[in-house]
Amino acid sequence: MGLALYTASSKATGGRQGNVKSSDGTLDLDLSIPKGLGGKEVEGTTNPEQLFSAGYAACFDSALQLVARQAKKKTTSAVTAEVSIEKKLKGFGLAVSLHIEIEGVTQEEAEKLVEDAHQVCPYSRAIEGNVKVKKTVKAI
Repeated sequence: MGLALYTASSKATGGRQGNVKSSDGTLDLDLSIPKGLGGKEVEGTTNPEQLFSAGYAACFDSALQLVARQAKKKTTSAVTAEVSIEKKLKGFGLAVSLHIEIEGVTQEEAEKLVEDAHQVCPYSRAIEGNVKVKKTVKAI
């Protein structure tokens, strides 16, 4: 393991129908099971897939900004992460679709930046080989 630069800590109680709270109290969210998974999906609650998609989108966009700066490209970008839970032969798994829009570069440059960001992003690296990640890139 490497040297930890930052560690986040959150505590979950009650599983998918409980609560998740960060150690500093900034994050304090009630959870419910989505209708697509057979739950009641209570208004005003979230679920692990939404939390993962938010974190992945933010992390990937940050990695994209980093590689763009390193390539000396002036860009703006937006990343939407769709996280799906799938039934597998043994249990469940995740699949991710990243929809990336990059302004200020050609389509070819955008695709290169996305591939470079995918190699840098800690979320991408953590799930590599375990989760299918489909990337859709659009230069605008």
